[in-house]
Amino acid sequence: MKKLFYNISKLYGANERGTFKKGHEMQQLNTLENAWMLVENGTIIQMGQCPSEKEIEDLINHSNEWIDLEGLEVLPGFVDSHTHIVFAAPRHEEFAMRIQGATYEEIAENGGGILNSAKKLQAMSENDLYEQASKRVILMLAHGTTTIEIKSGYGLTVEAEIKILRVVKRLKENFKCTIKSTFLGAHAFPAEFKNNQQGYIDLVLNEMLPIVIAEKLADHIDVFCDKGFFSVEQTSLILEEAAKRDIPAKIHANELGLTGGVQTAVEHQAWSADHLEHCEENEIAALQKGFSQNYGGTMPVALPGTSYFLGIPYAPIRNFIGNGLPVALATDFNPGSSPICSIQTIWALACTQMKMMPVEAFHAVTCNAARALRLENEVGSLAVGMRADFFTTKTVDAVKGIPYFFGQNHVDRVFVGGDRV
Repeated sequence: MKKLFYNISKLYGANERGTFKKGHEMQQLNTLENAWMLVENGTIIQMGQCPSEKEIEDLINHSNEWIDLEGLEVLPGFVDSHTHIVFAAPRHEEFAMRIQGATYEEIAENGGGILNSAKKLQAMSENDLYEQASKRVILMLAHGTTTIEIKSGYGLTVEAEIKILRVVKRLKENFKCTIKSTFLGAHAFPAEFKNNQQGYIDLVLNEMLPIVIAEKLADHIDVFCDKGFFSVEQTSLILEEAAKRDIPAKIHANELGLTGGVQTAVEHQAWSADHLEHCEENEIAALQKGFSQNYGGTMPVALPGTSYFLGIPYAPIRNFIGNGLPVALATDFNPGSSPICSIQTIWALACTQMKMMPVEAFHAVTCNAARALRLENEVGSLAVGMRADFFTTKTVDAVKGIPYFFGQNHVDRVFVGGDRV
């Protein structure tokens, strides 16, 4: 079944397959004018620009279906490499507390934060969690996101963590978009393990992880390596055990302080280090070292929605880019610190608050975000051999216009594997 998409005024992200961009490369934008794409079985098999009338006629004659995109612009579907969208309820009461001056750490110390979400999730059925998470996936698709990573971590018991990952598995089965799962049992210490942290780590490794592996519930493992959560030593122990089972790592690092999380991520060859609000020369040097090694480097992933919502520092992205590093962006969509579903909002925040140029941020939410999931050969760009995941927009000069006209949804139509969703 061949589908021809034509009459595209401008197509962005026409990179070579497998592309991600570092440093100054992030300002190099590859586009096609008056473009077309031929898609077969969900994959782009041919593409080009400025066809003659005869060429278009020949393409139509050799296609089973042809879709006129009416002179709109086309962008690759966004890749959101860091979310927590399986949760039971919002945390409105904490929002009010923060407005009154309470810090994230203070809320957590008083039973709020992650423990609050875990208590609510433990009481909710798997079916109800699935229904709520499905609505969030649909909302993200409507805003142009076609690849989503989803973490556990709001369970903190064997039963609840597995329940979350089973929900994610159902989402994978029932949605056409690409969904990847991450086991984050090491998100926080439950209250009953406050004075027995090793006991909880043993629970994660000896009871949760075997079920995750047996049921093939996770594509990655993650640890919240930060002040007040898991130490460098505890994180290393967990990641070493996961590595023995060939589960790649992703790490929450340096959100709350200079805690060694970035260096730990590189040491354990994590695919990404996420948050990074507190990073200095040593962290940048560690990330540079990672990209000189044969595992492919640890992608720095900034989460500006969290900084905006919590009122904490933004990751020093200009320092990363200025030192030749790649950068990705993600929503961190969750009920406590970043209730933001739209990558378009993240794109705007990155420009206004982190001083990224619009084209840099575009790459950070497409090809570089795909790299954070090791999916840069499948999604994040529009090239021959890659999935036909894209959206159309009526916004002119979209790479500039989307972050400029922030606060609105610029998506016209969304296609996953060449099918409209």
